[in-house]
Amino acid sequence: MARDTGFPVADAENDFIRARRRQVLSRLATWLRHGPDDVDVMLPFDEVVGALGRAGERRLGLQTIALDSIVGSVDRTKEFDRRFRPTSSAVRERWQRLALAHRRGEAIPPIEVYRVGDMHFVYDGHHRVSVARALNLSSIDAYVTEVQTRLSPDGVQYRSDLLVKDYRRIFLDRVPLQGEARAAVILTDPWDYAELAESIEAWGFRTMQGEGRFLDRATVARRWYEEEFLPVARMLREADMIGTDTEAEAYMWVACERYRLLRTHRWDEEVISALRDGQRGRP
Repeated sequence: MARDTGFPVADAENDFIRARRRQVLSRLATWLRHGPDDVDVMLPFDEVVGALGRAGERRLGLQTIALDSIVGSVDRTKEFDRRFRPTSSAVRERWQRLALAHRRGEAIPPIEVYRVGDMHFVYDGHHRVSVARALNLSSIDAYVTEVQTRLSPDGVQYRSDLLVKDYRRIFLDRVPLQGEARAAVILTDPWDYAELAESIEAWGFRTMQGEGRFLDRATVARRWYEEEFLPVARMLREADMIGTDTEAEAYMWVACERYRLLRTHRWDEEVISALRDGQRGRP
């Protein structure tokens, strides 16, 4: 519990002053450490759901949730930082009124949140969350609506993480991999997803030309994974050419180098050997 002098009005005023001071010091510390710009910025709900792809929602009712799980907002991303410390004095009057009520023994009313994975985003109750955190509470009551997404929200911590998720969602629209294949094809550079999608679509076109028949996207994705990606990944592992990359990143590099050096789309031991010999020049 925050310090209590016996004068609740003065204590509520000091609660706000401390919360503001902590926000300013946190921002200063990030600047001095040359940390990422978005480390103290709360996640915008619409951007997160947009990047992951909204699939549906369901109301879960009143629950008690951990304050640490609240990482974002639907529409108040500039009034509070990632830990819901006020970023200006504009919210002071309402903030102190809530803090005073709590110090006088009133319970903090339930808030309303959206749940995405293990993360919560405030729809209504930003000041209540801010006061609860400032008073060192660990949980709060909330009416929860769970939002299902097409991509897993795992790995989303900061706003910059959303770019990779967004490009992966678009990639999977173009190349609808399923199951094991979906989990195996992982890239860290968001633009690589666009380039890999182009490469797979070109592979599908050459396959259709060779067979003289149309293949839908799902069939192209499945066959590319089974007939192209898995054999190449196996050869790369055997040749010790993957290193610290993911298998998909290693595949992309050798596929580009194969055509640049050898002007061919085939895969065999001769091609792998030639690429391994030229690997020393890889950045």
